[in-house]
Amino acid sequence: MKIIDVIIPAYNEENAIGKVIAEIPKSWVRNIIVCNNNSKDNTEATARSNGAIVVNEKNPGYGYACLKGMEYISHLNQKPDIVVFLDGDHSDYPERLPDLVNPILSDHFDMVIGSRALGNKEKGSMTIPQRFGNWLATHLIRIIYKYRFTDLGPFRAIQYGKLLALDMKDKTFGWTVEMQIKAAKNKLKCTEVAVDYRKRIGVSKVSGTIKGTILAGYKIIWTIIKLI
Repeated sequence: MKIIDVIIPAYNEENAIGKVIAEIPKSWVRNIIVCNNNSKDNTEATARSNGAIVVNEKNPGYGYACLKGMEYISHLNQKPDIVVFLDGDHSDYPERLPDLVNPILSDHFDMVIGSRALGNKEKGSMTIPQRFGNWLATHLIRIIYKYRFTDLGPFRAIQYGKLLALDMKDKTFGWTVEMQIKAAKNKLKCTEVAVDYRKRIGVSKVSGTIKGTILAGYKIIWTIIKLI
């Protein structure tokens, strides 16, 4: 049986994180690691009370939180075979985790992206700038790096050894696109699985504000260009 660990970056998700943890199929995973990204609410306590391991990262940023989760895993005596990344806002469907890891288990894929573009999206779950940004970014990746993705979705699974080889660096909004670009450059065997998407609990720290949307879009495009 393969060892699977889950990393969940979370900032002010006290109303959602318990639901996310509860819906992860426990028979499939070893550790659920919530990376508390300097939350001002009860995210940490709620995650712990629902059975998750909590690591704290004071520096704000999605990438910072994900890297903190990877740091925790690096100190474990037995490393996982697969790492799953999942958002803490309950917009993804954690129960679909087996669908993401099965291509790795059965067909020896290196990385699987949960594509919201291929699945069903609840009305209002993704803003127009989000949809356009995903379309633009994935088309640029296809043109520049010759790899076909349809989404930069946060719900994803990757073999742990392959993840380490990517040498992830981004600290903020460019985390997901950096992983996909480096996967393309390293010729990883990638695929996508259709996943559904719903309105998040609470207000998005990125798409919920004009400033956040602009900064995220800029960072994603800059990441695509600088890694050429």
